[in-house]
Amino acid sequence: MKKVAILGSTGSIGTQALDVVREQPDHFEVELLSCGNNVDLLIQQALEFKPNAVVIGDAAKLEATKDALFPAGIKAYAGAEALEQCVRMEGIELVLTALVGYAGLRPTLAAIDAGKHIALANKETLVVAGELVTKAARDKGVNIYPVDSEHSAIFQCLAGEWHNPIEKIVLTASGGPFRGKSREDLAKVTKAQALKHPNWDMGAKITIDSASLMNKGLEAIEAKWLFNLKAEQIEIIVHPQSIIHSIVQFRDGSMKAQMGLPDMKLPIQYAMAYPDRLPTSWPRFDFTKYPALTFEQPDLKTFRNLALALEAMEKGGNAPCVLNAANEVAVELFLQDRIGFLEMSDLIADTLNTVPFVPQPELADLQASDAEARRVARERTPAWNS
Repeated sequence: MKKVAILGSTGSIGTQALDVVREQPDHFEVELLSCGNNVDLLIQQALEFKPNAVVIGDAAKLEATKDALFPAGIKAYAGAEALEQCVRMEGIELVLTALVGYAGLRPTLAAIDAGKHIALANKETLVVAGELVTKAARDKGVNIYPVDSEHSAIFQCLAGEWHNPIEKIVLTASGGPFRGKSREDLAKVTKAQALKHPNWDMGAKITIDSASLMNKGLEAIEAKWLFNLKAEQIEIIVHPQSIIHSIVQFRDGSMKAQMGLPDMKLPIQYAMAYPDRLPTSWPRFDFTKYPALTFEQPDLKTFRNLALALEAMEKGGNAPCVLNAANEVAVELFLQDRIGFLEMSDLIADTLNTVPFVPQPELADLQASDAEARRVARERTPAWNS
């Protein structure tokens, strides 16, 4: 029985992680749940799974949460500092970080500092502070198990191969809902169109990132830190069927790929249960239903966000942090219908060119870069104040 904390339990990854717990009641016990604003769902989850404590983001809802959970003996807290303290609780063995965006960084660092193993679904943590996070994990003897399907695929391909050097990895991308579209087409797309992913059911932010291919750029930066790679060892290929989740090529030229139906519960469970593969009743892949698996190069000119992310990865320093902050603001504006789809790239590029570059940032530098990038992105967007 592994005792787990699920940060962001009301989001797409968090709810699917709880599905895994439901299906594997002999293997997992929930010690801590957290959410941002969806307190009603969090209360339902807490009453079902009986964690030791919950943490909410909205302090105004704390008293109501306490009242709802007090009869069940579940403690409730609010705020970022409370979350950083609660992940340190003695009973927790594994912390699944499924928070959205930059918000995942500090609680992940707190959990690592407390010696908790990490199931990482918050790629922005490594995008923003990959060097600091991976060093902290090494110093504390903490394992980071990837939850993203692509990184889980690489992790699975490396099982039994840790002593063999990687020549390169190939991250696969579905291409999103706008694969094959021109820039003229993208100038006209709507929020509703961008939120319709062809293969995956995800939250709004990551769905927009997938539509712009920014998500694949963030995954490339995450992979660099997870697997100790150089930028030139990471290749991205568009694979519309989303069956091959990623590939590792070794120095003898052989390649290993992990395949399966596009279902996030599999990589979630693999990260939570590692090194065990637990039995499941989920649907199995049928080759006869997929007579062709196809591959193509990503269009970096049309999908400029991916090019910007790869450039930030090459540059290093605080550039990925600035990229991430600007992108979070850009996606927020797009979801509010304040800027167009292509304008997201313009805003991110402008912010990257404006915020001062820091070649070897400490945590304080990254916090300052994040704040400055958000300020610049909002000030450069007239619609922000409309």
